Amino acid sequence: MKNLPLLTGLLLSGLMLAPLAQATSTLRCQSSLISLQDRTSEVLAKCGEPATKEFLGYREVVDYYGGVSQVGIDEWSYGPRNGMYYYLRFEANRLVRIQSKRGQ
Repeated sequence: MKNLPLLTGLLLSGLMLAPLAQATSTLRCQSSLISLQDRTSEVLAKCGEPATKEFLGYREVVDYYGGVSQVGIDEWSYGPRNGMYYYLRFEANRLVRIQSKRGQ
């Protein structure tokens, strides 16, 4: 019990130092909404051309039957929009992650 104030202080300081980047499952582009698992073509149609497109490489995936294949990984960025940058990660042309980060 003597260490309770110390543990509480460490917990609170850890929460305050949490990274600014956030992962979300949807993003509003103009009047449309994109979601995880959307195709690259859908994102282009709804959000337009990104500020940057970067090919990150390949990742091995194992299917239901144990077959191994490689899928391409791309990262697109949009912004700044109201001071925020948005980073979209695609694997096999499907949206798998949306991150937002406040600009410096």
